[in-house]
Amino acid sequence: MTSLAGKTLFITGASRGIGKAIALRAARDGANIVVAAKTSEPDPRLPGTIHSAAAEIEAAGGRALPLVLDVRDEDQVREVVAKAAAHFGGIDILINNASAINLTKTPEVAAKRYDLMMDINVRGTFMCSQACLPFLEKAANPHILVLSPPINLQEKWFESHAAYTVSKYSMSMVAYGLAAELRSKGIAVNALWPRTLIATSALNIAGSQLGTLGRTPEIMADAAYRILTRGSREATGQFFVDEQVLRDAGITDFDRYLVTPGSEPMLDLYIDN
Repeated sequence: MTSLAGKTLFITGASRGIGKAIALRAARDGANIVVAAKTSEPDPRLPGTIHSAAAEIEAAGGRALPLVLDVRDEDQVREVVAKAAAHFGGIDILINNASAINLTKTPEVAAKRYDLMMDINVRGTFMCSQACLPFLEKAANPHILVLSPPINLQEKWFESHAAYTVSKYSMSMVAYGLAAELRSKGIAVNALWPRTLIATSALNIAGSQLGTLGRTPEIMADAAYRILTRGSREATGQFFVDEQVLRDAGITDFDRYLVTPGSEPMLDLYIDN
């Protein structure tokens, strides 16, 4: 595989940030993109809707289908996946990108925030994967990519935000479990995580302009592209880190991804030097 031309990607949370960046990279090949996200109307805190993302995808050379999706709703997940497959004639790739974040200690985590993280991050990843399986089984080079971290059990990754860490590591465990289960069917299931902070609107809301100390979402998109254009039997059950994926492909200049030129980007959670 050297291109995503004609491939259909179902991307959750694709209205902005990393999900949209992955969509735009695939669109440059002429891919079909299902923009599956909750935001159909503009939100003043988080710019971008499924419709604005779809317009950008088509301007980049792809075909887009914007569909409202709350990954917590099982019936809606199945309905939207079926609609997407019918529209494009199948699904080749699932990107489980939708995620909720709450970086607080246990006494400060309201039950609804805990449930939100578990329902979107873990349950949503599982349910979307399950719903896409019948179509992925028919695809020529099927992939599931989960945007979750390598599991690093150092205490420091739990002491300040145990609930969030448990939810993200659980996403990674879903990916690892699916990889083992689906290996014989030739469906690749891998995880991808950024080495440094990625500048997204959600990060800035959560962390007061922390994105200025990181890289743009395009580095994750370029790394995802390298993974998704491999043969699906070449690698599965892997926990990829964006920078290493690109280094393995011979790319060593990462300055073009910096939000603040000349800066030293801050390492992301779960990454050690």
